[in-house]
Amino acid sequence: MEIEAKITSKGQITVPLEVRKELGVKPGDKIRFEKNDDHEITVRPVRKESPFAKYRGIGTPGIGPGLDAVIKAVREMRGFDPDDPSVE
Repeated sequence: MEIEAKITSKGQITVPLEVRKELGVKPGDKIRFEKNDDHEITVRPVRKESPFAKYRGIGTPGIGPGLDAVIKAVREMRGFDPDDPSVE
């Protein structure tokens, strides 16, 4: 993708629609300019939380996050005491 934008006298630019769609940003969102070791500048959206956070826990109703919660749930399903660590 090669798109140009003009800088105003105040140093402002309008991010073209195609770039906004590609970055997944909307009015009010922030973007970050990052320079790498090769002196190239990249533009990234600033995310407050992971875009995958909304999918966390899908398919496991009633089971908390993490390995310990899964092990406890499996022990309960098998009829063992879920808080007894000696049961393998």
